[in-house]
Amino acid sequence: MKQLLALTLIALLGSASLFAQHNKMGSEKRASPHDTVMSGNVTITYGRPYKKGRDIFGGLVPYDQVWRTGADEATQVTFKKNANFGGKPIKAGTYTLFTIPGKSEWTIILNSKLGQWGAFSYDQVKSQDVLKTTVPANHSIAPVEQFTILLPDGQLMMQWDQTTVMVPVK
Repeated sequence: MKQLLALTLIALLGSASLFAQHNKMGSEKRASPHDTVMSGNVTITYGRPYKKGRDIFGGLVPYDQVWRTGADEATQVTFKKNANFGGKPIKAGTYTLFTIPGKSEWTIILNSKLGQWGAFSYDQVKSQDVLKTTVPANHSIAPVEQFTILLPDGQLMMQWDQTTVMVPVK
């Protein structure tokens, strides 16, 4: 009887441990991990897909079409106070980041509709776009395996495959 009680207790403790680990990881396993980058006035939360041997821009991500700029939920950019983004003023708040990648330049879009998954519900009429700016697309010498957003020295830098895009942020 004591052995049965001990085994039951061990099983319950093991189940509790597995349940805690499952809840810590979240209810779903994502193919693309999510990350948050912060620098001064700006916080960005986004999904980080992998290249996995695919052609990215002009392939997986078509040129001249709206892209969610990451994986899963659309990327969110938060400004704690009013700022200048891509040479244009932007009010403090949280926005959804979309891009339209091109071969030589990208259109960067900050949109007021939050909670979008991908670009599927992106307003094609663009009535919810708060800011649009265009920046050059630069060729990277070495390919970047995982989509990455960084905030170095007053810039929002996006890198993936052999493309780097930089947007001034002040």
